[in-house]
Amino acid sequence: MSKKALVLLNMGAARSKDELEVFLTNMFNDKNIITVKNNTIRSMFASLIVTMRLNKVWNNYQRIDGKSPLHELTEKLVQKLQIILPEYYITTAMRYTSPFAQTAIARIKKEQIKSVTLLPLYPQYSTTTTKSSVEDFIEKAEEAFEIRVIEPFYTNEMYNKAICDDIINTQSKYNDFHLIFSAHGLPKKIIKNGDPYQQQIEEHFELLKEKLSHYAINIKSINLAYQSKVGPMQWLTPSLENMLKYFKNEKVIIYPLSFIVDNSETVFELDIEYREIAKKIGIKEFKVCSCVNDSDTFVQALKEIISL
Repeated sequence: MSKKALVLLNMGAARSKDELEVFLTNMFNDKNIITVKNNTIRSMFASLIVTMRLNKVWNNYQRIDGKSPLHELTEKLVQKLQIILPEYYITTAMRYTSPFAQTAIARIKKEQIKSVTLLPLYPQYSTTTTKSSVEDFIEKAEEAFEIRVIEPFYTNEMYNKAICDDIINTQSKYNDFHLIFSAHGLPKKIIKNGDPYQQQIEEHFELLKEKLSHYAINIKSINLAYQSKVGPMQWLTPSLENMLKYFKNEKVIIYPLSFIVDNSETVFELDIEYREIAKKIGIKEFKVCSCVNDSDTFVQALKEIISL
């Protein structure tokens, strides 16, 4: 019997059209995403959005073989963590697709574990990600466990080394490139309501700029932009699309700053959609870094983070 449980929290991802509908329905019913207080109105709004967007989004998924890689990559991360953290029973809880928090809770209860550590796989805090995932697990757990929540870890030295190593590996044969850190965008309204996400993204960006200055590579510029805007609301700027317009006839590397595990927003949105935009702009070469996923350096970083 394990003494403790470690639960990796993430949004989840679609592996079929039916699961994509589940994902979108649950996401747009999340009160941290659609901040309408009336549940009935939110549910009606969510249903309308899903009806309008499902087929279009599924067409995008078909270009990445009909599924996100998030679940498979997360399982690889769990397997590596289980080896170096044998004192933990390690499982996952996804916010919008299975395995949901209820499944993780049932597994932990079966192991007769009372002490649970929640690890949100979001390096920066946002009400739309960290808060949503943590409060969902805690509500479903109904005080069955003693729960510890790992704080945002974007300042961790080893984690940032893993990011820099990925950038260096991606740039490989050329040094004269522009680097763009691309973070998932948010509506400005959410930031104005006190969400610290933008501040933490900018702090992380500055930390990485400083760390990269110690590497023997020639980066022509280091930039920050935001992706994934939907709808008519004002979102964080600059957008990645507008940022790319500055680099015609140049070489560009994109690093997905707010993601830990590759998903549809990295393998489709960044590596397919934005690649097509870059080609139209006339960017000479366009590369997208993988997320840290289950890299050995990142696994060691998590061991350090969890042990604090």
